[in-house]
Amino acid sequence: MTSEEEEDGDAAESASTASSSSSSSSSKFENKNNIDDQIVSCLSGDGGVKVTACTVRNLVNDMMIAHNLTPVPIDALGRAVACTVLASNGMQDEQVFQLTVDGDGPLRGIVAISSGAGEVRGYVGNPGIGAMSLQEAVGKGVIKVVKNHPSWPTPYNGISAIRHSDVDRDVGAYLAESEQRSCALAAGTAVDGILCKAAGGYLVEKLPLCDDDTMKRVEQNLATLVKKDGGDTLPTNLLQHGTSPIEICEIILDGLDMEPLQSIQPVAKCQCTEERLFRALRLLPRAEVDEILEKEEEIEARCQFCGKVYRMGPEQVEAKFLEATGDPSKDEE
Repeated sequence: MTSEEEEDGDAAESASTASSSSSSSSSKFENKNNIDDQIVSCLSGDGGVKVTACTVRNLVNDMMIAHNLTPVPIDALGRAVACTVLASNGMQDEQVFQLTVDGDGPLRGIVAISSGAGEVRGYVGNPGIGAMSLQEAVGKGVIKVVKNHPSWPTPYNGISAIRHSDVDRDVGAYLAESEQRSCALAAGTAVDGILCKAAGGYLVEKLPLCDDDTMKRVEQNLATLVKKDGGDTLPTNLLQHGTSPIEICEIILDGLDMEPLQSIQPVAKCQCTEERLFRALRLLPRAEVDEILEKEEEIEARCQFCGKVYRMGPEQVEAKFLEATGDPSKDEE
């Protein structure tokens, strides 16, 4: 083999290796027919715009089963979960973003929590309400956000008014007003009976390096996305037809040299334990605990997030009180 042939062979091998590496890298962002729940984030080539998109249908259906949700609560919780995983993307794994939609409607509020690693939990105050609009179910009130990390001495708290009562627009307004994040947020669900057929959304954030030309292109691309979806619960029509989070990012960042950043599979993970139940008991007057045991013969508590029921009898409670030390209000989570 001549030196030229050797060089051609080396180049071909190098190109083949690069192609294989690129294919392997891009495969982690693929999600055919949105079979898996997924959170994908991407950046424009100039670093001016970040787009995060998600599909969380499986999570929402699991929560529907755990909480026996009817259609309106499924919609409300699905939107809240999507907003929470989008807003928490890019945080440290141990950091948490807690969203509370504290409205005066019959839904009696929504709580959704996600960590930077995509560990999610949530519930609604009234899981079994009948047919009505989401806006009527949520009502008016406030959006509350708590951000926390195990190493922080105090959590960050934010609040803004509920204006639209459809969850995603109110969360978008919160991010703009309270956190000064220049963004566009959309989240929705498609519910058929008690089955969530699609749930997800996207968050487009304008970063400090963004120039006017990039922003104009993003706005044009968003108009294209809205047209492609063609529904009133953007982007659930796209998700139902198999458009994956990475493909939503590609539409929004078309012509802007998109760079994929991260793909996470969110999972339902509750923090409840028997020890947390006992910690709550220690915050009550001992006489009140004894009165409950005398009437009910056991302490029973149901986790609001996962539905798991914990029970403790008198002997177990007494043994734990004898072992307990320190101030329960200062125990670490």
